[in-house]
This record gives sequence, structure tokens and C-alpha cells, in this order.
Amino acid sequence: MTERLDTLKKARDRMVEERDGHAKVLAAPFDRDKAERARNKFVETQGLIDSIDRAISGELAIAPLLPA
Repeated sequence: MTERLDTLKKARDRMVEERDGHAKVLAAPFDRDKAERARNKFVETQGLIDSIDRAISGELAIAPLLPA
């Protein structure tokens, strides 16, 4: 596994933890201000996770092409 791929996976894990925190706020008893902020951060963080997933897929696709 390349260092780049390892870094991407660590970044993804970190963002999943952050997203989970926002999900907990959304699941808690309703507080309009907190819920709005958590919803926006959740969507933003999920977009970042999706981007990281695409980067990981790209790294995995080129891995077989790299010299050993």
C-alpha cells in the first residue's frame, strides 16, 4: 500500500468520526440552531468523504500500473 493511499484512508476515517458527531446532534432532541449547523456540517463532511472515496478508488485503479 502506498503512503498516499494510507494517508487518504486515515483522512477518511477522521472525517467519518467528525460526521458521526454531527449525526448525533441531529439525532438529539431538536434545537433549531444546533440542528441547522449540524445538518450543514454533516452535508459538507459527507461531500468530503465522497471526494476522498473517489481519490482512494483512483489510487487503487493505478496501483497495478505502478512499478514494483
